[in-house]
Amino acid sequence: MRRAYKFRAYPTRRQEACAVRLLTDHCDLYNAALEERREAWRMHRASISYGMQSAQLREIRRADPHGQGRHSFTAQQQTLRRLNTVFAAFYGRAKKGTGRGKAGYPRFKPHSRFSQAGFVAGDGAKWVPADRSGWARATFQAVGAVKVRQHRALPGTVKLLQLKREYRRWYVIVITETGPVPLPAAARSVGVDLGTARFLTTSDGQIVANPKFLASAGETIAALQRRKERARRGSANRTRIRRQLAKAWRKVRNRRRDFHHKTARALVNSCDTIALEKLSTAGMTRRAAAKPDPDQPGAFLPNLAAAKAGLNKSILDAGWAQFANILSGKAEEAGRSVVFVNPAGTSIECQHCGRTCKRPRQDTVICPVHGRMDADVNGARNIATRAGLGSGQAPAA
Repeated sequence: MRRAYKFRAYPTRRQEACAVRLLTDHCDLYNAALEERREAWRMHRASISYGMQSAQLREIRRADPHGQGRHSFTAQQQTLRRLNTVFAAFYGRAKKGTGRGKAGYPRFKPHSRFSQAGFVAGDGAKWVPADRSGWARATFQAVGAVKVRQHRALPGTVKLLQLKREYRRWYVIVITETGPVPLPAAARSVGVDLGTARFLTTSDGQIVANPKFLASAGETIAALQRRKERARRGSANRTRIRRQLAKAWRKVRNRRRDFHHKTARALVNSCDTIALEKLSTAGMTRRAAAKPDPDQPGAFLPNLAAAKAGLNKSILDAGWAQFANILSGKAEEAGRSVVFVNPAGTSIECQHCGRTCKRPRQDTVICPVHGRMDADVNGARNIATRAGLGSGQAPAA
């Protein structure tokens, strides 16, 4: 299995200029490959594959020795694979249908938003582990040996290196290949219900509160956004505000990711099997559809868009998809299992008899036979039952 580790990099000014040039050239390659695919289909209804574009790289590098020819051949192949992955996802969306709206054809990327380039370790990039000082070195073709603050050891064999820019900061992502490290049996299996009021509730009654990182930083971000919109474009003041805004968003992302890692680690350490709902976050956070008024052409009926927008924001703040990915990765490494079940009706079916319950409040469901129950615990136990874990309750003392 493969694991990714993200470390802060500290390039010199010359190295930073070379890194910016590297990302610019890779962005141009990405956009040119996208243009070729688009025009081939538009003009001839022909599909261009990754293999066909990769075979053209030698000619492209020969024709542009001081541009594309300066960079690693395998790194350029990684960029073409990245585009191929984007097209594969587009074809998948188009095949199964996306409901309202279009499947989302791949778009061209501006230089400012192409922030990452991948390298194969030993071919265009090299990783030298940290010494006693804690400084490692990541060497990239056309950039040089960049200092990296390695804050933890890297198990396994280094396979890939990625150079990433996040506004004014630089990072090196090291991807290693290692075997699983099984944990001893925990004699506990639970269903987990994810939510917005509580982040998660397990079938045996454990509750993890939702920290709501975006909500806590919302006023600061909104104020900075208003200041940025009032500032004159191109001014130094607008640049400073953009830096502050990027820092505020980065802090929210980092805190959320840290919370997800710690919560997932606690679950993996204490459970043999974890059951989750297979949620479609993208579908759940889609904007409310407009409702034309049949009596007034050009007018629209109320569609509760404001309330839906607030719910969407809460779901995205919780980050269920990221948490599920992190939990799955940690479980695979530890020899645990994560089971995904159909989410339909888990929150309103009675855990005892399966009847449909009324839900007068967010935290309560009422079964016509078994009465009032905690909605999240009831949902978690239904999830455990669907995963074949029984009710997932803690054994009686």
